[in-house]
Amino acid sequence: MGSYKKLWYTLLAVLTLTFALLGYLGTEVYRQAPPFPEQYVSRSGTVLLTKDDILRGQSAWQSTGGMELGSVLGHGAYQAPDWTADWLHRELEAWLDITAQAEHGKAYADLDEAQQAALQARLRKEYRTQSAVDAEGKVTLSDTRIQAVEKTAAYYIALYGDAPELAQSRESFAMKNNTLPDLEAREKLSNFFFWTAWSAATNRPGSDASYTNNWPHEPLVGNVPTTENYMWSFASIVFLLAGIGFLVWGYHFLRSRDDEPKVPAADPLAKITLTPSQKALWKYAALTVVLFVAQVLLGGLVAHYTIEGQHFFGIEISKILPYSLARTWHLQTALFWIATGFLTAGLFVAPIVNGGKDPKYQALGVNLLYIALFIVVVGSYAGNFFAITQIMPPSLNFWFGHQGYEYLDLGRFWQILLYVGFLFWLFLMLRCTVSAFKNGGDKNLLAIFVASIVGVGMFYGPGLFYGEHTTLAVMEYWRWWVVHLWVEGFFEVFATAALAFIFYNLGLVSYRSATVASLVAGSLFLVGGVPGTFHHLYFTGTTTPIMAAGASFSALEVVPLVLLGHEAYEHWSHQHAAPWMKRLRWPLMCFVAVAFWNMLGAGVFGFLINPPISLYYLQGLNTTAVHAHAALFGVYGFLALGFVLLVGCYIKPDYAYSEKHMQLGFWLLNGGLVGMIVSSLLPIGIFQAAASISHGLWYARSEAFMQQGFLELFRWIRMLADCVFIGGACLFAWQVVKMSVSKSKTV
Repeated sequence: MGSYKKLWYTLLAVLTLTFALLGYLGTEVYRQAPPFPEQYVSRSGTVLLTKDDILRGQSAWQSTGGMELGSVLGHGAYQAPDWTADWLHRELEAWLDITAQAEHGKAYADLDEAQQAALQARLRKEYRTQSAVDAEGKVTLSDTRIQAVEKTAAYYIALYGDAPELAQSRESFAMKNNTLPDLEAREKLSNFFFWTAWSAATNRPGSDASYTNNWPHEPLVGNVPTTENYMWSFASIVFLLAGIGFLVWGYHFLRSRDDEPKVPAADPLAKITLTPSQKALWKYAALTVVLFVAQVLLGGLVAHYTIEGQHFFGIEISKILPYSLARTWHLQTALFWIATGFLTAGLFVAPIVNGGKDPKYQALGVNLLYIALFIVVVGSYAGNFFAITQIMPPSLNFWFGHQGYEYLDLGRFWQILLYVGFLFWLFLMLRCTVSAFKNGGDKNLLAIFVASIVGVGMFYGPGLFYGEHTTLAVMEYWRWWVVHLWVEGFFEVFATAALAFIFYNLGLVSYRSATVASLVAGSLFLVGGVPGTFHHLYFTGTTTPIMAAGASFSALEVVPLVLLGHEAYEHWSHQHAAPWMKRLRWPLMCFVAVAFWNMLGAGVFGFLINPPISLYYLQGLNTTAVHAHAALFGVYGFLALGFVLLVGCYIKPDYAYSEKHMQLGFWLLNGGLVGMIVSSLLPIGIFQAAASISHGLWYARSEAFMQQGFLELFRWIRMLADCVFIGGACLFAWQVVKMSVSKSKTV
């Protein structure tokens, strides 16, 4: 550990404290999750529905694509309504109309203001305080509410079927006809949606706020931001400013000023003799970009579905490839190709760490891992298809079809196989890197690199810690361990350590600079990133401590991004460090793009929706998609592409990327991403935010609002940006595929 002892102690302290907090508050999530009542009963004692009915409804929802068709509790797709907010508003309106007709003989809308106010006061009292779970686990509903629930359920049963009167709504929501053909399944589905709305309107015991912290915004039932929401939003801004201030002080007073080494006259890595396992990586590179192109083509189709919900330029394709399936594959493919790019980089570096040698059977292991990845991709896609087309029996759906949760859509069987693949990759990496510790010299950089690969290999596992019928709050806790902590935490640390190791071996940075940068970056990324996971759980059924931790630490996630301009300049300047560095220009430019989009997509657009008061109104709107596109592709997508391009420079050293194609492709990708954001996602998100604040989330996601002509025009304009982006993806892919299959001499 030597001179790096303080940095190691800092990193270990960060990991210990942040994971202790993540685990401790995780028990709070389990304790405080909204319950599944054993029964909902009428005042006469008649059983209306049971816990089993709700759980079977959850399974039915998963089989339709779950979060890939509309959203629940704000998480999911953006075209159809948020079913929680939509159900709640429809039920409230039905209750008001039924009561108005019974007591005044006319519709609620025809009452005067005093009469409306009186009914609203009664409605709030009934919904917020009179539908609590009793000691026997039962919830008693009034006759009026039962009628309102039945009326709302009838709408959903018809919507998910093929009722002709709702054909236009299905088109607007990008739903295929007969999304759920079985009538009994549709009835159970409505039970699940009712339960999510019940948890959003019913006060948590001992609290004036609902189980979901008064989310969604719904004035009729008094769902408005809580006092704690405001307080921790203000606190998060203070923590952000304080963090930036301390970082700037520390950067200037504590940073190492070691002289950087003189750049070698020739590329040191070009002198190595490629091992069999490194030579085998050409097919990993090709798979990465093929999946990349498939993902962006699916993304273009998904975007077009927001205009023609069942058609592609007049051709009805929803029967074969409906919106929910296209979006499933779009998100799932993103995870596959980005992860493959990272695995490629690791497998290339591992033999270098091992002194340029492969352990026995390393090449065989690399080839077996490739086959396993291919099987998981094909198998999970087939399972998604058979599930959403309702061909697969419901009993098999969760395990082999569609789990229903964004980014973890693949069936549990395929998810386990994928995790086994990551563990096998970790095994291949460790058998190279661990043996390197036996050699003499400083091993601090190697240690942080090994720690990062352990994180990448292991932390996909928490996605297995929930089941088919796990309550949503608990499921979201573990899902975001994968989507946030695994990707935004350990992928980030791995990328930093891998690049530091590569740049050191290229002679571009000193050993000390590479080691210090990796250790400091690990601490900075994880101190906010680990407990910052909670900012995704504000409104899923958690309590104030979760909001406090999420708001406070997610603000600190933005802090290290302040220095990314310096990082971008360093990456850009490396290409001018020596004449031989020019051949690495395009990997380096990808890393420059990573720094830019990390600042904008993860930093600016991320913090836009991080404070609780922001997310209260913005959750489930296109503003979330702005952050998702800019951060996921802009950061991790460009990282994966940069890694693949870098590996390609060495596994096929005689191949030269076309300067013309690479330059055009690079700027088309960046320009297309900017175009998606400024032409459609951001302006639509802004208009939706105004609607959400003024009227409620139900309206911001409603057919009446989203199908307005000017918003549809934004979506048409976005097609131009999508085409630009697709063009850039194809150019990048073409260059990598040409490299992969080229007959140039390998060394």
